Amino acid sequence: MTITAPSSPGATRTPARKAAIIGVCVLVQILTAVDLTVLHLAIPALSEALQPTTTQALWIADGYGFALAGLLITAGNIGDRIGRKKLLLTGAAVFGVLSVATAYAPNAELLIVLRMLLGASAATLMPSTLSILRNTFTGKERTAAIGVSSGLTILGFGLGPLIGGALLSHFWWGSVFLVNVPVVAILIGVGIFVLPESRNPRPGRLDGVSVVLSLVGILGVVYAIKEIAYVGLNHWDVYAAAVIGVGSLIVFVARQPRLAEPLMDLRLFRNRAFSTTVVTTVLAMFAQLAVSVISTQYFQLVNGWSPLKSGLAGLPGMGGALIGGTLGAVLIKALGRAGTVTLGCVSSAIGFALYSRTDVGTAYPYLVVTMVVFGIGLALILTVATDTVLGVVPRHRSGAASAISETATELGGALGIAVLGSVLGSLYRQGLPADLPDTARETLAGAAQVSAQLPAGPGAQLLHTAQHAFIGGLQVTMLGAAGLMVLVAGVAWFALRGVPKVLDEVD
Repeated sequence: MTITAPSSPGATRTPARKAAIIGVCVLVQILTAVDLTVLHLAIPALSEALQPTTTQALWIADGYGFALAGLLITAGNIGDRIGRKKLLLTGAAVFGVLSVATAYAPNAELLIVLRMLLGASAATLMPSTLSILRNTFTGKERTAAIGVSSGLTILGFGLGPLIGGALLSHFWWGSVFLVNVPVVAILIGVGIFVLPESRNPRPGRLDGVSVVLSLVGILGVVYAIKEIAYVGLNHWDVYAAAVIGVGSLIVFVARQPRLAEPLMDLRLFRNRAFSTTVVTTVLAMFAQLAVSVISTQYFQLVNGWSPLKSGLAGLPGMGGALIGGTLGAVLIKALGRAGTVTLGCVSSAIGFALYSRTDVGTAYPYLVVTMVVFGIGLALILTVATDTVLGVVPRHRSGAASAISETATELGGALGIAVLGSVLGSLYRQGLPADLPDTARETLAGAAQVSAQLPAGPGAQLLHTAQHAFIGGLQVTMLGAAGLMVLVAGVAWFALRGVPKVLDEVD
């Protein structure tokens, strides 16, 4: 397919340059996606080397995501003002330097700080890539470009555990961060020459109060959600974070209409296509991001596979995502936006239903089919949602709109891991005898540790019981997620009807 850029003064781009623009944007999104997941496999080796406390270990794992989610809206607005190319390349350079520093962090405290700074620099990258695509391509070509980008970004989430497993088999924990450096060097070297610059021609003053309110609000809400998943509701800091976060967001929303240049233009939500796709993204990611966490536990703790083998086992799902992203533009033309999102939701629901039939000893080919069906559905939803969000907003506000879309993705994913993870954990504990040690009742990983310390017979019996309890919880959780996706399919079908297949450019 030949991808053409919208006409703009002095901008004549060859097909090779357009392909290079997509390549750089995809590389950036894969980089941020990999860095979000690659650390999970390194936690055991990192804990052995740095000896973090339990609280520190949680902040090491989540600090990146906290900073990323909290700063997306601000970063998108900065890109609209100073230029998306400038922000992306500057953020990439900072990301590379911080990756080196993180790899050699001498203690847990500094590692937490560096992980949060990495997340902050990643926040400058994600909205910039989508807004660059929005300002480079138009109509069907934009949809095709975003489809490829969405599919490959989902592939990045799957590559994280795979890359982490491969590196940790031969090197120390810091190697999972050093791998970022050559990628950053390539994207900066190519991006300087091929990426177009774009910005809001009439930028207003960035409202500092809104920046603080959005940061505190999103951080508070995301922190509360994640802490509920980890420690439950019986902790004062969960309630404090929730109150501060929700209160800050209420004040933030009330402040925006009074500003000449708001940080978040709430008028965008008056557009039915925009508001529906943002809500659909939150609900879809709520149901779907938990799958990667659950699948990793299943492969490693039920099947007993190594981290590297588990990472390889998850690749078919990423292949399905690439197929779905590529098909997005074609299906929009055939089915319309409502039909394509609905098809994606139904495909995801079928994938969840297939996951709910998973048991101890399920044949891997069955899981391959399940992952492919699921991955196709996820990519179709995200491709159409992202393209619709970008297509219905003015070009000069594309950075802010991209940030809203990315924030919806982050918030939905955090909610999914917290809520569905908590449901799975509760069902797991209900399926175990009450007289087991607390460590074994807490998680399947804990049960595996306890069983390894027991004699062969009792240890095998405990692990067998824990695995079946985990599978029972998995089956119920996946059925619930399937039901949610059916509901989302119905909402998308009615709310997106009438939205044009090809969105006119909004200037």
